[in-house]
Amino acid sequence: MNDMTGAFPVDASVAANFRLLQDVDVKLTVEIGSTQLSLRELLALGEASVIELDRHANELLDVFVNGTLIGRGEVVTVGEKFGVRMTELVSPDKRASR
Repeated sequence: MNDMTGAFPVDASVAANFRLLQDVDVKLTVEIGSTQLSLRELLALGEASVIELDRHANELLDVFVNGTLIGRGEVVTVGEKFGVRMTELVSPDKRASR
C-alpha cells in the first residue's frame, strides 16, 4: 500500500523515515537585504544610524533553511510580532546555499 505525500507516491518505509525527520530542528533565516561596509563605516555606526541595504522596499525577502534559499516572502504582522508570508518557493534544482 502506497502512502501519498503531496503528488508523489511514497512507499511505507520512506514515509516512516520521513516521519522520523519531522521533529529535527532546522535554522530558518529571513534576509531583508545586505550591504558592504568598511571597518571605518562600521565603527562609525551609532544608535540612530541608518544602513542602506541592496533591496527596494517592495521586494520580497529571501527565506533560507540551514543556509539554503528555499523561497521568498513578504513581511506581515502577527499580533505584535513580525512574520513572513511565503509567496514563492524555489524549486530544488535551483536552490543555492550561501
